[in-house]
Amino acid sequence: MHKQAREAFNNSFTEKGYEEFVGSLSAAFPGQLDFRVAETPVFIPKNLTEKIRQASDEIIRTLVSPDFRAKTDRAVPSNQYVPGENAHTSFLAIDFAICRNEAGELVPQLIELQGFPSIFGYQAFLSETFRKHFDINENFKYLFGSDTYDEYVSKLKALILGEEQPENVILLEIYPEKQKTRIDFAVTEQMLGIKAVCYTKLIREGRQLFYEKEGRKIQVKRIYNRLIFDDLFNYPDLQTSYHFTDDVDVQWVGHPNWFFRISKFAMPFLNGEFVPETRFLSEYQGDFPNDLQNYVLKPLFSFAGSGVQLHLTKADLDAIADPENYILQRKVAYEPVIQAPDGLVKCEIRMMYGWPDDAEKPELLISLSRLSRGEMIGVRYNKDFTWVGGSASFFEH
Repeated sequence: MHKQAREAFNNSFTEKGYEEFVGSLSAAFPGQLDFRVAETPVFIPKNLTEKIRQASDEIIRTLVSPDFRAKTDRAVPSNQYVPGENAHTSFLAIDFAICRNEAGELVPQLIELQGFPSIFGYQAFLSETFRKHFDINENFKYLFGSDTYDEYVSKLKALILGEEQPENVILLEIYPEKQKTRIDFAVTEQMLGIKAVCYTKLIREGRQLFYEKEGRKIQVKRIYNRLIFDDLFNYPDLQTSYHFTDDVDVQWVGHPNWFFRISKFAMPFLNGEFVPETRFLSEYQGDFPNDLQNYVLKPLFSFAGSGVQLHLTKADLDAIADPENYILQRKVAYEPVIQAPDGLVKCEIRMMYGWPDDAEKPELLISLSRLSRGEMIGVRYNKDFTWVGGSASFFEH
């Protein structure tokens, strides 16, 4: 997107250099890298950075409004409500497609948002590794609010550990060793000293939780939550002493209820030039837009792209028995903006925020980017392509 930075990177790029770069990621955490890393970071010019920040700030204004919590009570399914919800989410991720407006300017368009942690550990590690292997201009930074990697780690430590010792804080997942994002768990353990603990390994005694480490039983006082119910439901026959909806004496960093509140469910409450028109399907009462080819249907309670329909007919929509649990969103046209050696590539940028319990609003910490040539952003739409996958974002300063 930044012409000079792109030309400089592409002119110095070699396949051998890329292989060494990916090899160093894998060597640092053997067996943990389980997704494709793009050949290039994204270089974002100042004017587009300003628009992305403006778009994010407008969205956050809605999230911090006094009535937001009441508006989103229905978002939390009654059988998935977890006690101990804090006043606001601990994490926020906002995904923007990079598009072109009628004036020919590059602009962000909101795709998704989530009140759930993203890959905060891995993303900093990836960005630092890009710098080590490629010549990236010093005027481009990947961090916000921190001048150095160590300062970023300190902020993450304060947010996730709070006042607790690392061994009393866990990263909670279901079978973390099988998760695609497990490299982030490994980086996070190296950064913060906290272990990824499987849901099945938690031991409940009254209102207290424990896990075993080297033959010792250690109390869990704080949970950095990476577990979602969707994944848990894949294992209906689990026999565990702790259940996700139990009322226990722990502090949550990333409370599970906020995963539902700040999600696709929140999008109909947002508006502005950077937010595509989005409404609950039930609001139409059968009177759907005539140009359905320009809309996408998304189920509220499925994740990672599951159930999204890109090609719609009125019959499809009429057949839905629970329209209150779907949104109809105007499609956005991703502009291919990343110049690869063999063509142009589409781009999505996720802005990643931390939100301490005592803070008035979230703080932007870092970002990630995803490159795509397929119909949607995502692994299954980009098989056999190069210059696609997860990457880092460097912003012009």
